[in-house]
Amino acid sequence: MRIARVSHIVFAVTMICVGILGLIKGYYAVVWQPIPKSVPALVYVCSVVSLISGIGLLWRRTAAVAARVLLACLLLWLLLLRLPGVFVSPTVDFWWAACKTAVMAAAAWVVYAGFATEWDRKRLGFATGDKGLRVARVLYGLALIPFGLAHFIYLQNTVSLVPGWLPWHSFWAYFTGWAFIAAGVAVIIGVCARLAAALSAAEIGGFTLLVWVPIMIAPGLRSTFQWSETVLSVALTAGAWVVADSYRGVPWLAVNKG
Repeated sequence: MRIARVSHIVFAVTMICVGILGLIKGYYAVVWQPIPKSVPALVYVCSVVSLISGIGLLWRRTAAVAARVLLACLLLWLLLLRLPGVFVSPTVDFWWAACKTAVMAAAAWVVYAGFATEWDRKRLGFATGDKGLRVARVLYGLALIPFGLAHFIYLQNTVSLVPGWLPWHSFWAYFTGWAFIAAGVAVIIGVCARLAAALSAAEIGGFTLLVWVPIMIAPGLRSTFQWSETVLSVALTAGAWVVADSYRGVPWLAVNKG
């Protein structure tokens, strides 16, 4: 990819902001949370990775290396610290942690596939080009399904987050849950995948704008939870946008074009 897309730039800036927040206030390294309490210094290591990688993604000469490092770190984090918890204690908390990491890893993979150099294509061909994009998209699709399931498992919590001015709160909780599941399946099997990815990115972005932005601009003090969830929602929006943007040129209703 010769020129970075707007979505890539937004993703890079988001990673920079996550890194800065993590260095200033450790808990706000939300892409990597929860971090093992036995190794508290990891929060600063992860924040540095976010910051340096984000900066590197903004320059063409360093973009491939930055994307490679970020992807490797996120995949290791997912495989070593997230997925084992899903099988040992399959609760929504572990699903959520694993899925948010998977979304960010999928976005980093899309960026890496786009900026891959000749060195990458020769030595890591399976992770670049169309093959790499396909794996990244499937990873994103797999992450969307538990997002939707969480809406049903924690229905009352989801309902409570629906803006007060919207009618039928329960309807929106169910609708958005099923929308995530349907989008995830569509992306995985490659049926209307571009439309599904775009709509899921819009859903995550809409959640950021309709739920967290009003909370953050309302008068009064904000809790650590509200701050961290807002930052995370912005990061997930940026990651979803990168994946959706990777379908550019694919027909909206294409079948088997994952």
